[in-house]
Order: sequence, then C-alpha cells, then structure tokens
Amino acid sequence: MIYIYNDYAGTHSTAIAAAYHLNKLPTGRTLTKEEILDIDYFNKLTNHDMGRIIFHGVDEDENSVYTLGRKNDKLVVPALKNLGEILQEAFQGDEKIVLSNTSPTVPFAMTMGGLFSRRLKIDFIGVPLLVLGAKQCYSDIIQLVEYTKQIGHSAKTRVVIIENKGFT
Repeated sequence: MIYIYNDYAGTHSTAIAAAYHLNKLPTGRTLTKEEILDIDYFNKLTNHDMGRIIFHGVDEDENSVYTLGRKNDKLVVPALKNLGEILQEAFQGDEKIVLSNTSPTVPFAMTMGGLFSRRLKIDFIGVPLLVLGAKQCYSDIIQLVEYTKQIGHSAKTRVVIIENKGFT
C-alpha cells in the first residue's frame, strides 16, 4: 500500500502524520518543541516543493509513506487518483493508494505560524506558533493516521481518497 498525506503546504501536519505513521514519534503525551522541530521536513519545504510527492519511509507493514503539498488546488488529489487508476490498469498493479487530507487537523496557530515562517520569513513569530499548533493538533493527527490505516486496509477500491472532514 502507498499512503500519501496531503495538505496545503505539505510541511507541517503532513510531516507530523508521516512521522507518527512511521513510529518516529511518541504517543500518549504532548510532543516537546525539540521533537516537533526535529520531524523530517517540518517547516523546511518551500514553494518550489509544492506538488512534489516526498518519500518519508516504509512502515512496519512494508507500506510506503509520502507527503504532498498541493496548495489550494482541489484538482491535484482527483488527478492523482485518476493517474493511479490508469497506472494500475496499464500495469496490472494491485498496490492500493491512499490519499489522506490532513488539513482538517490544522489549528489556527499552525496556519498563522506557516504564514509567518514560510511565506513572510519571520521565524521568531512563526516557529513558536507552529510549535503551539503542533501541540494542539497532535492527538487529532494520531487519530487521523489510525483512521487512514484502517480505511486503507478495509477499502475495496485500489485508490482511496480520504477527506477527513470529521477531524474539524
């Protein structure tokens, strides 16, 4: 199976989701500032990385985990679904692809932190807001990843889109 966590920038909630999915983060407690800032790709991507599918690793079940920053483009995920179906049909593939939207977990502090840090390059305001936001949404991201894995295992279609609207 291939998991692709996606959101606007692909560098905050998606990076946390991928790290949790790959068992790189502890559960049962709030993350420390250091743990948050040490997450692979957390607050490190730029506009040039938008639209790039980034590999994070392979989970305990040999599933590949990726992230994607899609900006506001609502057509990216449906296009990826269609491309996945085309490739699976053309090459008789049976690898399930799960596209999971992490945007519903993003709190206001993380949105503003991303704006200040990534867009305006004002890290002394943005980074503390990102850390605060990551602490606020971590339990929601854990639930989202668990839900994503569950849907991935139970879905009957080869390409699955999960909007995760229930995480708002």
